[in-house]
Amino acid sequence: MQEQGIPVTFGYISDAHDQHGVAGEIHATRGPGEADYVQQLKSYDEAFGKFFARLAAAGIDKSNTLFVFTVEEGDHFVGATPTPTGCDGVTIPCTYSLVGEVNGNLTGLLATQQGIMTPFTVHADMAPTIYLTGNPAGTAPVTRAFGRALGQLTAVNPYSGQTDQIATALADPVGMKALHMVTADPQRTPTLVLFAHPDYFLFAGAPNCTSPCITVPTTPPTSTFAWNHGGIQPEIATTWLGLVGPGVRHLGDDTTWADHTDTRPTMLALLGLKDSYEHDGRVLVGQLEAWSVPQSLRAHRHTLERLGDVYKQLNAPFGQFGMDTLTMSTKAVKSGTASNDSTYTALSASIGSFTDRRDALAARMKSVLDAAAFKSQPIQELEAAILIFEAEILLDLLQRGAQH
Repeated sequence: MQEQGIPVTFGYISDAHDQHGVAGEIHATRGPGEADYVQQLKSYDEAFGKFFARLAAAGIDKSNTLFVFTVEEGDHFVGATPTPTGCDGVTIPCTYSLVGEVNGNLTGLLATQQGIMTPFTVHADMAPTIYLTGNPAGTAPVTRAFGRALGQLTAVNPYSGQTDQIATALADPVGMKALHMVTADPQRTPTLVLFAHPDYFLFAGAPNCTSPCITVPTTPPTSTFAWNHGGIQPEIATTWLGLVGPGVRHLGDDTTWADHTDTRPTMLALLGLKDSYEHDGRVLVGQLEAWSVPQSLRAHRHTLERLGDVYKQLNAPFGQFGMDTLTMSTKAVKSGTASNDSTYTALSASIGSFTDRRDALAARMKSVLDAAAFKSQPIQELEAAILIFEAEILLDLLQRGAQH
C-alpha cells in the first residue's frame, strides 16, 4: 500500500504467544520462554526486517515517513510454574505442565456462596460487564444486594492453591461515568462491572456448582486461552508507544504518561494535518522537535507540557482521578446492609460530585490544548496556571477521599 502511494496505512499484528496458521480455534497458546513462542518472536523479527528493507528499496524510510507502533493492551499470563528452574527462553527453554486461564462460573459462585439467584446476563471476560434482568436502578435493593455479593466472592486458585478474592474492583454506573464507560446509549450501560483477579475468566453458567464452578484446562498443549486482558492490572494497563520519523526526538525509553488518545493528535501535528474533531488526548510535544510543530505548540512549551500532564491524570481512565474514583466505587458497591446503605449513598454522591467537577475542568483544559495544537492559539500562561492549580486541588481532594 505504501509503495502504491497510499499515505496512511494501518496494520494489526497478531499475538506472538499464540500459534497461528491453524483453522478455527484449534490452536495452542504458549507461555513465556517456550521454544515455539521464542521461535515465533524470531520469525516476527525477521519479517519486520524484510518489511523495512522492502520499504527502504522503494525510498520509504524514517527520513520521510512517520512510523507509529503501539499495542492496544497488555496480557496477563495464567499457567503453572515453568520448568526447569531458571529457564529464560533464550539459553534454556521453558516448559509448562499446564497453561490456561481459570474459568469461573459466576452464576454458580453467587448462588452457592452468597445465596444470590437474581437472573442476569454477562459479557464473559476477566472484567465482565453484568446486566441484571429488568435493568433495576443502581440503588434498588436487588442491585445493591448483588453488588455486595460480588465483592464477597472467593475461589481457590488451582495454580497457587491460595484463596483469592475474585473482585479486585467494582463499578456501578456512578463509578463507570467517572471512568468514561457510560455511552450515549443507555441500553449499553451495564448494571455493574467486576474487575477480577487477573487469573480468572468469568461467565454465566448453571446456578450451582454440581459441575465445578472453578476449572482450568486439562489437556495441554491444546489450551486456547492463557493470556487474560481487559482488566486494571499494571501488566495489562501499561502499554507502550513507539514513534520514529521526521520531527520525532530520539529519546529511547522515557517516563511520559500518555494513553491511546494522545496518538492521533500527535500524528496530525507532525504531519501538518487538522480536522474539526476536538481530541480527548494531547500532542506529545516533549517527544517532538520544536521545528516540527506549529509555533503555538512551541510557545510556553514547559507550561504546555505541565498542563498536558495534569490533564492526563485528571481525565484518562487510568489516571489518578480514574483510579481513585474506582477505589471509592469499590468501597461503595461492597458497603452497607439491606437495612443501612448510608455509606453507599454518601460515597456515590461524592463520586458524582467529583466527576461533574472533573468533566467541567477537563473540558476547559481540552479546549486550550486543542486550540494550541490545531487553531494556532498559544496557551495563556495565567489561564494555564489556573487550570493546573484547579486540577491539582481536585486530585488532592479526591485522593484524600479515596484513602478514607
